Amino acid sequence: MHIGPHILRNNLIVAPMAGVTDRPFRQLCKRLGAGMAVSEMVTSNSLLYGSEKTRRRANHEGETAPISVQIAGADPAMLAQAARHNVDNGAQIIDINMGCPAKKVCNVMAGSALLKDEALVGRILEAVVNAVPEVPVTLKTRTGWDKSARNALTILRIAQESGIQALALHGRTRACAYTGEAEYDTIRAVKAAARIPVIANGDITTPEKAKHVLDYTGADAIMIGRAAMGRPWLFREIAHYLASGERLPAPEVVEIHRIMLEHLDDLYRFYGEYTGVLMARKHIAWYTRGLTDSAGFRHAMNRLETTREQMQAANEFFSRAAERSCRLLYRQDQLLDRRAA
Repeated sequence: MHIGPHILRNNLIVAPMAGVTDRPFRQLCKRLGAGMAVSEMVTSNSLLYGSEKTRRRANHEGETAPISVQIAGADPAMLAQAARHNVDNGAQIIDINMGCPAKKVCNVMAGSALLKDEALVGRILEAVVNAVPEVPVTLKTRTGWDKSARNALTILRIAQESGIQALALHGRTRACAYTGEAEYDTIRAVKAAARIPVIANGDITTPEKAKHVLDYTGADAIMIGRAAMGRPWLFREIAHYLASGERLPAPEVVEIHRIMLEHLDDLYRFYGEYTGVLMARKHIAWYTRGLTDSAGFRHAMNRLETTREQMQAANEFFSRAAERSCRLLYRQDQLLDRRAA
């Protein structure tokens, strides 16, 4: 998988998600099998470049290449300036957000709202590509504003004419948000017409689904977002399945605990005590989803206010979970022994 001069180690990409794909999460997913991870969107408003949130989102210290940064906005000149600013600060790929369905983004005619103005789409893409000729520019978009106005093929044509070097397509309209099923037929049609790499996005939750989407759409790569929250090992599972046709065993409780602790430690160092605790809460909730007594644990976790308290509570929860897992395996072994006898 190539994006401009960058050769990815595989065709599995972490989708940009606001409040999720910060540097700690991107690095973790890359360690666990993702070929690339796109940053959460960075504002194109230069007045906010100095804000703590924007500076943190533009922090790529120690990050594994290639570094892909997503920018968001509606003004071609401001987006061009944002692209230049981020390249000067370490971005190796610039991604343009035309897929976010959030009301606060669409209300300022950014994100997927741009799909309603194809002429503006063209001006934005050309402005950004011309602003950073030394790095590839990619586009993340949706199939259209709503089901009566699917224009993904038109957006593909505009993107290719503007010099965009890869297109990530979420198989839903803006009106669909995250409901219903992804439109793989639309992605398939876009790929059939494309001269640039096409990345399929939407509802890819298992290794089997990943293979199906790649086979059905013909896409060059897949992009995974929500399914990786609390399951960053999904990328290695998919990579193994695509290479061998076999499923890796699910991670045991002890490994989930270890991965979570490494993630929390990175979050705390990246955000500091106060913000680190707030950011960690949702990740802990995702990691413990489906485990016994996790609902009560998450409720208690959300009242803890220090990193020390969070770590202690998480360690105690996973210690209990590991003990239950060992007891279950022991009972299963006894049952097998009795059957064998």
